Amino acid sequence: MTDFAQYQRELGAELAADGIALHYGSADRDFGFIMGSVVLMDRSHEGRLELIGRDRLAIPQRMSTNDVGALKPGEGASTIFTTPNARILDRAVFCNLGERVIALTEPGRGSALLGYLQRNIFFNDDLRLRDLSGETRAFALHGAADGLMDDLSPGISALPIFGAREIEIAGAQVIAIRLKPLASAAWSLIVPSTSSVDVHRAVYARGRDDHHLRLAGSLAYNMLRIYAGWPGGGRELSGDYIPLEVGLWDEVSFTKGCYTGQEIIARMESRGRLAKTIVRVRLDAPVGAPAELTAEGKSAGVLTSAVTLPEGLHVGIAVAKMAYAQPGHTLFAGETPVHILDYAGVQPPGLREEEAADG
Repeated sequence: MTDFAQYQRELGAELAADGIALHYGSADRDFGFIMGSVVLMDRSHEGRLELIGRDRLAIPQRMSTNDVGALKPGEGASTIFTTPNARILDRAVFCNLGERVIALTEPGRGSALLGYLQRNIFFNDDLRLRDLSGETRAFALHGAADGLMDDLSPGISALPIFGAREIEIAGAQVIAIRLKPLASAAWSLIVPSTSSVDVHRAVYARGRDDHHLRLAGSLAYNMLRIYAGWPGGGRELSGDYIPLEVGLWDEVSFTKGCYTGQEIIARMESRGRLAKTIVRVRLDAPVGAPAELTAEGKSAGVLTSAVTLPEGLHVGIAVAKMAYAQPGHTLFAGETPVHILDYAGVQPPGLREEEAADG
């Protein structure tokens, strides 16, 4: 059996210390492929958990922001785990596959979320958890991927966001999950480790021949994430922020029952008042993130992520105080102008500047 790392090197990958491909010759070229067609990535550093038992949805339901308890087989949802004061602990996608639930986490967060869930299993709860990271790999498709997915499993592109289905690729049972898109479409394929080379090879061959598929690494993914204004683990998804402040309104239910941090989040929503919000920005020069942002000498927010795109465009994500967060405003990171392009994530309907909390 071919070792997956060896197979990746044969394809031209430069691997990081964790074995994930950084790029296939050039991060800039990889990013260009994403924007022009469809790419296949190894995302196996993202956590994968299996939940089995009567309370496989009930326990995440009582612990996190979204209404995952009502998911039907084949459905999924993204939800956020918060502290009692509503600060972000983790974000995960839960997919109901009938007798089991699969959870996808941010990179490197699988064991942490498993431990957090385990600590909240109490007497009479029925939940068994298993970390699948050692026995599976996770591949991702980004870009114009729906046609390729339909070739692999006819009709699967009709799945809703976070919908999941078990399919067969190269003789292996694969869990296919439609993700929230960063560019056109996004899919995750959870593959048995023993079949990872065969599945990757089959997807790559089918996509390359019929859909102009190329390979891309994690550096290009980071470019895509920041360009799309998508909050990332350890950056915007951190204990510094409340989910509503980083544009995750669609991953919070305001009608479900109690969960950790619910009172604060519900109060913010009912009053229609935010102290800060997430925005996409363009910088006049490269700036390392995180970096404080100022306006007229006053603190205006934080540049949380930044990257330089292939054409030399410097872009980033910031969490800015509402008084300074409007598109068209210019802030400063030191002496470098930082121009707000637009709001990122999902913004609440009807939230106006005058309704926002003072900086």
